[in-house]
Amino acid sequence: MQNSVPEESSGMNEFTGLQSQQPSGSQNYGATEPTTTTAQFLKTPGNISAKRSYLAVGVLCYINLLNYMDWFIVAGVLLDIKTYFKISDGWAGFLHTVFIFGFLLSAPFFGYLGDRYNRKIILSVGIFLWSGATLGSSFVTESYPWIFFVSRAFVGIGTSSYSTIAPTIIADLSEGDQRTCMLSVFYIFIPVGSGFGYVLASGVTQAVGHWHWAFRITPCMGVIALVLLILLVPDPTQHASEGHGGWSITSTTQGADKEHGAQSTACTTWREDIKSLSKNRSFIWSSLGVTAISFVTGALGLWMPLFLYRAQLVHDLVPPCLQEPCSSSNSLIFGAITIVTGVVGVITGGVIAKRYKKINPKADPLICAVGMLSFAPCLYLSIMLASQSIHAAYIFIALGEFLLSLNWAIVADILLYVVVPKCQSTAVALQISVSHLLGDTGSPYLIGIVSDAIQARHSDSYLGAFRSLQYSFILCAFVGVLGGGFFLLTALYVEEDRKEAQQFCRGTENKGYVSSEDELQDERPKA
Repeated sequence: MQNSVPEESSGMNEFTGLQSQQPSGSQNYGATEPTTTTAQFLKTPGNISAKRSYLAVGVLCYINLLNYMDWFIVAGVLLDIKTYFKISDGWAGFLHTVFIFGFLLSAPFFGYLGDRYNRKIILSVGIFLWSGATLGSSFVTESYPWIFFVSRAFVGIGTSSYSTIAPTIIADLSEGDQRTCMLSVFYIFIPVGSGFGYVLASGVTQAVGHWHWAFRITPCMGVIALVLLILLVPDPTQHASEGHGGWSITSTTQGADKEHGAQSTACTTWREDIKSLSKNRSFIWSSLGVTAISFVTGALGLWMPLFLYRAQLVHDLVPPCLQEPCSSSNSLIFGAITIVTGVVGVITGGVIAKRYKKINPKADPLICAVGMLSFAPCLYLSIMLASQSIHAAYIFIALGEFLLSLNWAIVADILLYVVVPKCQSTAVALQISVSHLLGDTGSPYLIGIVSDAIQARHSDSYLGAFRSLQYSFILCAFVGVLGGGFFLLTALYVEEDRKEAQQFCRGTENKGYVSSEDELQDERPKA
């Protein structure tokens, strides 16, 4: 989506050289199969080898793993943090709210920068910021909980740069089915990173005896990520990929910009991008579906280990936490479930989408709808059966997470093929902002304050604390059904919007080719 503009001289030299090789009358504008010369002309100057592309995607996946480890490291030791700072459920939920608040406020800013400036520099600054804030938060004492809250906001700001920009680099490194495959691998690391966040936090806390040390591991991984990003990840020029129906012409149009005053298709204003996206119904409804996913994952990701701990207290399976370190077996189990179901779910969703799209162009949103509508009853059964059997609760939690994970790679691919490339970074940033603003910015805090309100009406007992979270989670099941409905609405428009995006890209390619040829013709000396 964002692009690093190649040097004008190199782009122009390739352009003029190829034009001089093209024999008169060989132009085949608008043809479904371009000539060899035309195909060469439409290639980007600095083509990236397949080997380097795969290596770059591997680095981006590693950073995505680290990204989501820092997202959910707090949830892995939430009980310890509550005990250390002596905060209520409402304030504990607010920890995730300030994190997402920082995330969503900065996402549009990074999206705007990503469409216009060097993406590697932006990503490097983001990694440095979130790793530094995570490390700093590990030194906060119990007397200054507000500093810990502020540090989580800065972590959110740093991670937003990566979540906004990284998918667009992958989109520029691959095309068609290969792009879907790479995005599937990339988004596998959302649940994997989340799961490792729980495992790392609880494991280090149990081994060392204090939760602070868990926040000192990921910054070391961040240093490695920064080095790998600088050395191994290219910043490919944004282009109209195969999924949009053509070849890259960014280099040639940008190469002519300085000399001829041609305007690059990427140089549109933010207002124009927003106006275009507001007319894209598939983008709007799928973004609301992503919002529902965000609401559910935010609430359950933070509160589910604590909910299972309270269920174990009711069953007298664990002792109450009176001092650190608290029992974190549920964080380990929940993290392992998240990793396994996430990997299996993302792969399954990608495979089903690839096969189903061959017979139904609306396959992607329909798969997302089925996943969300099936997730809701699984969640309801898991929270209701927890008071009867912890094992039954784990089974339905695993099934629900699997169904939810079907959507991760698919929703990203929907955005990339219904939105034209010139405003994809803005689209990703806008979707991130809306989904988090209406989703997991408030859902953990909402669950927390509802839990506090329910506990205030019951006796101060372990059963009352368990029931308070149990009843609060019913709201998440309802939102899951609502999200399924949004994806069904997406299915009504996705085919039409995809065709419009393809037509736009083809028209831009043909226009750029013809105008550049005419400009060169005018510059040739007259006989």
